[in-house]
Amino acid sequence: MSITGQLYSVLFKKNYAMLATVFGAGFAFEMGFNTGMNKLWDHHNRGRQWKDIRHKYVEAAEEEDE
Repeated sequence: MSITGQLYSVLFKKNYAMLATVFGAGFAFEMGFNTGMNKLWDHHNRGRQWKDIRHKYVEAAEEEDE
């Protein structure tokens, strides 16, 4: 039996196995895509996001309170 035949019989022959394969692949793709897009967004917007400039405003607010 070839590798494609083995993959078919393990992953796609039974309905529950195909459903699990599709959901698992979709979940893995979503996690990978979201991670990649978040890294791209953070790289493109470096220095303009709250997490990058927060320290300026938090320290200024603490100094005003004292």
